[in-house]
Amino acid sequence: MRYLHTMVRVKDLETSLHFYSTVFGLTEIRRYENEKGRFTLVFLVARDDLQAARENLAPCLELTYNWDTEDYAGGRNFGHLAYEVDDIYGFCRHLMDNGITINRPPRDGHMAFVRSPDGISIEILQKGESLPPAEPWASMTNTGVW
Repeated sequence: MRYLHTMVRVKDLETSLHFYSTVFGLTEIRRYENEKGRFTLVFLVARDDLQAARENLAPCLELTYNWDTEDYAGGRNFGHLAYEVDDIYGFCRHLMDNGITINRPPRDGHMAFVRSPDGISIEILQKGESLPPAEPWASMTNTGVW
């Protein structure tokens, strides 16, 4: 398993980038704009993690800017932790065998979400290419929120 990023939602991308980059000293290493989903992802990294982040895309802070305005009350601006695993199906099976609910199953062989006992959302990503769809995951529905 490898730690990837922590995601926070931001209301004003330019103001947030000024804080995290100019003031706090993090460096932007990549940006992803999704017109259909109406969001922008900006990945930032600390100076001492720059080489590792460029080579392995981690560890990063992900700023998520949703183009449609929203007030993030009650801590909703904190998004999730993200970890990469060698076998998403095996890892999710291990979690289920230990009583953990898979809130968003890895139907696509690539991404799943679970929650910690304290309600923190954790994204689990398949290392490398997505695995082929397989049961029981392909037909499993979402449970709760993530």
